[in-house]
Amino acid sequence: MSHPAGSRRQTSLTGIKPTGELISPEDGGTVHLGNYLGAIRPALELAQNYDSLYFIADYHALTTQRDPEALRQNTRDVAAAWLACGLDPERTLIFRQSHVSEVFELMWVFACVVATGQLERGHAYKDAQQRDGSPNAGIFNYPVLMAADIVLYDADVVPVGADQIQHLELARDIATRVNHLFGDGTVVVPRAVAANAPTVPGTDGRKMSKNYGNAIPLFCPAKQLRKAIMKIQADSTPLEAPKEPEGALVYDLFKLVASEAEQRSMAERLRAGGFGWGHAKQELYETLEHQIAPMRERYLELRRDDTEIDRILEAGAERARAIARRTITRVRTAVGID
Repeated sequence: MSHPAGSRRQTSLTGIKPTGELISPEDGGTVHLGNYLGAIRPALELAQNYDSLYFIADYHALTTQRDPEALRQNTRDVAAAWLACGLDPERTLIFRQSHVSEVFELMWVFACVVATGQLERGHAYKDAQQRDGSPNAGIFNYPVLMAADIVLYDADVVPVGADQIQHLELARDIATRVNHLFGDGTVVVPRAVAANAPTVPGTDGRKMSKNYGNAIPLFCPAKQLRKAIMKIQADSTPLEAPKEPEGALVYDLFKLVASEAEQRSMAERLRAGGFGWGHAKQELYETLEHQIAPMRERYLELRRDDTEIDRILEAGAERARAIARRTITRVRTAVGID
């Protein structure tokens, strides 16, 4: 399908939901190591090849968030984390979802062409039904808003994990149906792209998540970071005995942050014996601290001045609104609402 805006560089879009308990910046904030390794770092690498947009999905967060102050601060915290990790707001748009109201107009158009059966089959909705019995309508309509989030900005590609593939497929179905009903080229049909995003294990071996209590805060003080790493589960193999690194939790995490040479060196020392899991954890801490320390400094600097974060987010929203207006104008014309 030819792009309605003509020939141009491809666009990628990423959404980040600002959920979770309110945690002070001095204690590390809301973003953990799994967020960085599994989402932020791969997305920033992907941005090198695309015109990229990042939005903070504050309206999506309302499906579960009931603390308005936590929502406000978590939104700023997420923005500060991405900026500290290397996002350049001059080259990449970052903005609040709620600051571009056109998304709700497009959502309504989409809601009028998608069958309720498709939404009822959504895995997130079915999981919420099993867990809560009667989930709110926001969870039911979540995939429609997500589709509008993507299509509104003419996004060509969306980096997604396995848990989001179904939502992206629905976005593709909706966009295809809109073009079928109202004319080819009305909207861009997005596609999934692999962002080389690993599943990051937590300190207990399960996927790292604040819900499991196994997360390592990304920007916590160095002393707290070391304490969290020392909690990583390991077997009781004696110090002098050889150890198999592959499949060991601390080594799995080390592989995500260390160079190939560093990985080989640790594996050789573990297999030789005389190098214990405590030594491996200390090396993981030192490697992480070396990488994180400059980002932590930038993060804390940003969190000390929320007006700067708000300025960056509003500047991004202004640019995003210009894209959104073009899309919604095409859609209005196509459906007969000029």
